[in-house]
Amino acid sequence: MKFTQLGRTGVTVSNLCMGTMSFGGTADKQESAAMYRSCRDAGVNFFDCANLYCGGLSEEILGSLIKSERDEIIITSKYGFRSSPLVNDVGTSRFNAIKEVERSLKRLETDRIDIYFVHGFDPYTAPDESLRALDDLVRSGKILYLGVSNWAAWQIMKALGISDHNGWNRIACIQPLYNLVKRQAEVEIFPLAQAENLAVTTYSPLAGGLLTHRYEYEETPKNGRFAEMPRYQARYDRKESYAAAHAFLDLANSRGIDPASLAIAWVASHPAITAPVIGARNNEQLQASLAAAEMTLDPDLYNQVEALFPAPPPATDRSEDAKEGFGLRD
Repeated sequence: MKFTQLGRTGVTVSNLCMGTMSFGGTADKQESAAMYRSCRDAGVNFFDCANLYCGGLSEEILGSLIKSERDEIIITSKYGFRSSPLVNDVGTSRFNAIKEVERSLKRLETDRIDIYFVHGFDPYTAPDESLRALDDLVRSGKILYLGVSNWAAWQIMKALGISDHNGWNRIACIQPLYNLVKRQAEVEIFPLAQAENLAVTTYSPLAGGLLTHRYEYEETPKNGRFAEMPRYQARYDRKESYAAAHAFLDLANSRGIDPASLAIAWVASHPAITAPVIGARNNEQLQASLAAAEMTLDPDLYNQVEALFPAPPPATDRSEDAKEGFGLRD
């Protein structure tokens, strides 16, 4: 396992982060424990969770697993999405932040959460309201570092400006969606992270299984996340995505590489990324993802994978400038 710095925090983390969304769901306590042990044996010290995963059971299982080695482990959790039918158990308000941190700390059986993510941008709560509440939680020691997930670049930059202006603890880590067929983060989010030295833990490197299963466009899947969670199928509902996935599987097979290993290694090769968040339904499935930590893609293979699905246009949408080498200093 390779290790890297978590942005500018000074914290050292493994170059893979284990996502625990399956703990207590498709993986029971015994299977979750087996996956945790495989991760630790491989050198993983970074585990991602959230308050709503399996109704809080994922946090409970993770908490029980890390108890004997808590100071060796970096854990995350999140809040913001609805966690119960109660009217205020949703959003990024101070009211909800305080409640959800306390609930997560209890489930995780720990005195602090190392990285606490705002799970999504809340249009109903002023950013300074959320950021001040989170700053107070950092100052109290209940969380150590702030993170945001599923935020646009302008939202992240606005939050950084608010925090810097007020002398509050600023965002240290971001968690966007990123894989071969969802590359929007390349346009503004990754350049922002590099400019501000933010840690980046991307999720869904396998595109919900699209890059490991030979799904057919407009056919009803019979297994995997596409069958169990309709939002995954809707997320990739483009014929071009399925065509790219098929080409990717052919490329992986021609090179004798497990497609899960190749997909994760490709994501991890981006210089802006600190650690992809991996996940699995069981310990056997997990092994191919862990193998990605030891892979180094040569430029030829990286470029072959990259060419399978077009990159999004640049933020200014003037791709001809890049092709012609035009620049303000030319």
